[in-house]
Amino acid sequence: MRIIAGTHRGHRIAAPPGRDTRPTSDRVRENAFNLIGPVDEADVLDLFAGSGAMGLEALSRGAASATLVESSRDACRTINANLDKLKLKATVLCQDAVRAVSRERRTYDLVLCDPPYDFDRSKLLPHLAGLLNEDGVLVWETSGRADAPDVPGLEVRTSRKYGTARLTLFEL
Repeated sequence: MRIIAGTHRGHRIAAPPGRDTRPTSDRVRENAFNLIGPVDEADVLDLFAGSGAMGLEALSRGAASATLVESSRDACRTINANLDKLKLKATVLCQDAVRAVSRERRTYDLVLCDPPYDFDRSKLLPHLAGLLNEDGVLVWETSGRADAPDVPGLEVRTSRKYGTARLTLFEL
């Protein structure tokens, strides 16, 4: 995997060991950021961060801050190693995403959400609209065969399929 664009374009990043995470492919990441648009000075929340690739991509493209949430200790170590390698600063929360968002009081310009495909969304979905700034965007990645979830309080901006992945963008 590598960073697609920005100040760290072309730099390689590591993925967590094992098969518990599904790193977002370079192609899907590139298409996600084409749909999102500029992220200059954005505050970013990356839920189910895995390798941190989406949050790292946002930082490389000019985001002001990133908070990466991941429950796997191995994945958190990988995220921290990637941050060190790229000399980027971010907050890494090694905890359950539902717990993190239920306690979060900040709002964000961009929320990235790529839960495991078998994840029970019901406890997460009610918190998501409260995480977004007025002009904020939520990007939800699912299997290409799955429909986009209904997120209370948010409207679908667009939903696109890229190979085996589907990206759905939501806004207030």
